[in-house]
Amino acid sequence: MINIQTITQFHRFTSLPEPLHPLVSVARSEDCRYQADGTWDQFISQFYCIALKRDVKGKIRYGQQLYDYDKGVMSFTAPHQVQSLDVSTMECGAGLLLFFHPDLLLKHPLAKTITQYGFFSYAVNEALHLSAAEEEDMVALIHKIDQECRHIDRHTQDIIVSQIDLLLAYANRFYERQFITRKNNQSDLLTRFEAIVDTYFANGEPGEKGLLTVQQVAAALHLSPNYLGDMLRTLTGQNAQQHIHEKLIQHAKEKLSTTSLSIGEIAYELGFEHSQSFSKLFKAKTNVSPLEFRQSFN
Repeated sequence: MINIQTITQFHRFTSLPEPLHPLVSVARSEDCRYQADGTWDQFISQFYCIALKRDVKGKIRYGQQLYDYDKGVMSFTAPHQVQSLDVSTMECGAGLLLFFHPDLLLKHPLAKTITQYGFFSYAVNEALHLSAAEEEDMVALIHKIDQECRHIDRHTQDIIVSQIDLLLAYANRFYERQFITRKNNQSDLLTRFEAIVDTYFANGEPGEKGLLTVQQVAAALHLSPNYLGDMLRTLTGQNAQQHIHEKLIQHAKEKLSTTSLSIGEIAYELGFEHSQSFSKLFKAKTNVSPLEFRQSFN
């Protein structure tokens, strides 16, 4: 696996000219030359990449599904993520690539807040689809960053970081718009999400397999955990973990009120290794302990 340490190294791998700034670079995707020598079969980079792609041909596989990149899309990649490109099928049309190293953000608040943007961990099929007006906004910001790279002085870093900060804020807004405008499709995902969680509890799987995780549900839906959580939060105000806990508490209340199982037995059937953990979660969600809840029915 190739570990690409610097933006300069990436430029050399793709036959791009040397970057004007060692920590940030803007390139046209059509200028990149990816050699079919196995380099791109599996690689890791140590910097962020934001890609605005237009007319990208070929298919990318995620889970059991194939997705076409035949329209303009925007994707976000964070450092240390394992990536792969099928160079034999990639035909990159016009597009822009923005690279920036984490060191560029040092001493800026964005160094911490950038981790709050879940879209850096979305899967390939969860890219941001921009309207014409939205794309215009994004392109203008990327071009501004490119211009700053050509006039390096003591203000350059602050100006570039502020532009990246603004770009990410716009991306967050546009993703929320995407969740809402695709509401019919997302509502279907919500229904499937609830069905998976309900079935898991109804079949008694927690006692055999342990607590249901967001990762398990996301995998069943062919989504990344972050995309699932952000989509649910936009539609319902609760993330995936909160939804799972809500279902768990419903089943716990049912068992506490209709069976004579001990608190420990109920905790085990719901997937907990220790009854104390179950009791702590139950009280946090209901403001009463499991025993107090049961006693209210007697």
